[in-house]
Amino acid sequence: MRFPEVSGSNLLRRKVNLPDDLQGSLNILVVAFQQRHQALIDAWVPRVRQLEQSFPGVQFYEIPVIQKLNFFSQTFINEGMRAGIPNHTTREKTITLYLDKLEFRRILEIPHEETIWVLVVDGEGNVLWRTEGAYSVEKGDRLEIFVQDFLE
Repeated sequence: MRFPEVSGSNLLRRKVNLPDDLQGSLNILVVAFQQRHQALIDAWVPRVRQLEQSFPGVQFYEIPVIQKLNFFSQTFINEGMRAGIPNHTTREKTITLYLDKLEFRRILEIPHEETIWVLVVDGEGNVLWRTEGAYSVEKGDRLEIFVQDFLE
């Protein structure tokens, strides 16, 4: 399965083309569909940041996915997120996608938007590993084992 070719903007207001602009040989994408999912994302952050630090070539991105809206609505949402995230690196690595969510989910075989999805995507855009939902030590360990095995 390949991550679809889509465009968005990071919170530094830079256009980003996915998966082409992903910087890692392995990219951990935490994909969220609802604002209420932020706590789920935040629970994953310490572990994926640790993987990013421990394994050269691993990059972590937050990917909010929002139904396509008009320019003014998109700007309002983006600036609201930007104001809530003062950290430069987090702003750079938060890439908001405004698109047809149903089609995006169909391509990635994501059956619902009730929780977050953690995808590991290689430099070619291939989805190599995935899980859904709240962070657990077990899920974090499985992700780390996958990353370690892939990079060895």
